[in-house]
Amino acid sequence: MKRYIEKVNTLIESFPYIKEFYGKTIVIKYGGHAMETDEGKRSFAQDMVLLKYVGINPVIVHGGGPQINTLLKQVGVESSFVGGMRVTDAPTMEIVEMVLVGKVNKEIVNYINLAGGKAVGLSGKDGNLFVAQKIYHDVNGEKMDIGQVGTITRVNPLIIETLDREKFIPVIAPIGCDENGVTYNINADIAAGKLAEALKAEKLILLTDVEGIKIDNTLVSTLRKEEVNNLIVSNKITGGMIPKVNCCLSALTEGVNKTHIIDGRVEHAVLLEIFTDAGIGTEIV
Repeated sequence: MKRYIEKVNTLIESFPYIKEFYGKTIVIKYGGHAMETDEGKRSFAQDMVLLKYVGINPVIVHGGGPQINTLLKQVGVESSFVGGMRVTDAPTMEIVEMVLVGKVNKEIVNYINLAGGKAVGLSGKDGNLFVAQKIYHDVNGEKMDIGQVGTITRVNPLIIETLDREKFIPVIAPIGCDENGVTYNINADIAAGKLAEALKAEKLILLTDVEGIKIDNTLVSTLRKEEVNNLIVSNKITGGMIPKVNCCLSALTEGVNKTHIIDGRVEHAVLLEIFTDAGIGTEIV
């Protein structure tokens, strides 16, 4: 009997959060280790379906770097990175789009559907969701051409809002095109952040392969927006965490209520963050 009471207590703990977020939109960037194991894929899919069934609207933007690397290697296409960005010439762009839109996207859709949800796979090209423009890498003040790598200049969220109303779960590959129809590879964190801004999402959640933001080797559960720049300047936040944090800051500035950087390696990480008092990872508010 005690075991069943504990289960009921867990449900009771989650109730205020279900009530608070009912009808709200949560944008989740899905990538890293959570995408690489069957257990992680099933856990994530179950989380998304449960969110939908309790009246919350999850919108997923996914990455796929390791899968792209694997296929590039198989077909003999060399791949290189500059400043953390993949140099994307035309042959590489074809592979990137093939993997993200044709393979990874459909696999995520399939896992969610098998878990009892109704997922629909899209890229940023569908419905002109992501209008992009080319970006350059800055090298000592000089612009370096890194190919078909872009950022988002405009989001047209109508297709996402339509899918939400019809109880579908959108799953989006971070590919966009510019006004001339040129295709661009877009960083998934940036794509998720821009989409969260356009949707005025309640939350932006970035799944990563680390516990969250650590300061002096201690995990910080909550950071205020005003604290973050000081931590970057003082080299307390460094490396690959900086673009993720900047993505969160931009989203907060544009109307997203809370942002989270959490460990996607943890089973049911999204549910733990949303529905428990303790949560996991770091929230930036």
